[in-house]
Amino acid sequence: MTNQSWTYLIAGIAAGLSLIAWGALVLVPAWTSYSRLWERLVATLLSVYVLAAFLVAGSSLGAAILWYYNEI
Repeated sequence: MTNQSWTYLIAGIAAGLSLIAWGALVLVPAWTSYSRLWERLVATLLSVYVLAAFLVAGSSLGAAILWYYNEI
């Protein structure tokens, strides 16, 4: 395997584990907290919003680390 293949493999595994963690720690509790279907769908939509916020925060942190990598 080339270095690029390893990078894609590790990024894919990290993305998969992140989605599993989001589902188990955010989506399942949000879904089971409500009994009506529309409430569950709204909770799912809001948990996707939380996932997007985590993505933005993680990407910003990664970009900051790359930007200041030579100074660290």
